[in-house]
Amino acid sequence: MLMEPIMVYEVPNPDCTGRCVAAIIVAAGSFSRMGGTHKQLLQLGEMPVIAHTVKAFQEANNIHKIAIVARQEDMPAFADICRKYMFDKVCAVVCGGSTRQQSVSNGVNVMGENADYYALHDGARPLIKPKTIDTVVEFSWKYGGAAAAVPVKDTIKTSDDSGFILNTPDRSHLWSVQTPQVFERKIFKQALKNASVNGYDFTDDCQLVEAIGHKVYLVKSEYDNIKITTPEDIILAQRILDFRGTNIQNY
Repeated sequence: MLMEPIMVYEVPNPDCTGRCVAAIIVAAGSFSRMGGTHKQLLQLGEMPVIAHTVKAFQEANNIHKIAIVARQEDMPAFADICRKYMFDKVCAVVCGGSTRQQSVSNGVNVMGENADYYALHDGARPLIKPKTIDTVVEFSWKYGGAAAAVPVKDTIKTSDDSGFILNTPDRSHLWSVQTPQVFERKIFKQALKNASVNGYDFTDDCQLVEAIGHKVYLVKSEYDNIKITTPEDIILAQRILDFRGTNIQNY
């Protein structure tokens, strides 16, 4: 039996005239590529990884409330972290599902109809900047859907099943998609329903919206908005924080 959501803070409904944005921070992965190490609770500077992630959304002007999606066993620890650092935009920690899409759906459901837009973000991207979050949100207000992304630097090849090169796509139109990805509520709920009805299970939130024919605008982000996936990434993340000149501030 899944644990009921842990309610962290009572977040008032903001007066934002149809533009209330709820961040859904997804942190319910298995950490298989970290050798079983709990990457969300690893220390990065003076705070755990998940605290850096939540802090950025706490400080973003266009984010009004936050829900964290976690593994059931991690829910109390995440709630305690939010209280410790007084992340008072966090209203709930909710249990994740067996796939990313199910986890995102659980986060959306805990917000109910009390949000006009959903900002979906990987808990393992702790270096996102509040100003980048705000910019992606503003483009979502304009287009209904927007996602952080960076132009691809390397030459990309496609291959056949045997590993031989088939072709070389034009790099000028290739992007590496990051998070946050922000969508208007009705569009995203329609996309979730469409996926459920048709048995789709996407690993990227943009794919959900693309599947119903809605275009998503790509917002140029920063290359240092990395996702912590393997042990080397935590070393790189610490170096990036050091380069910024502080462990936990100066975003």
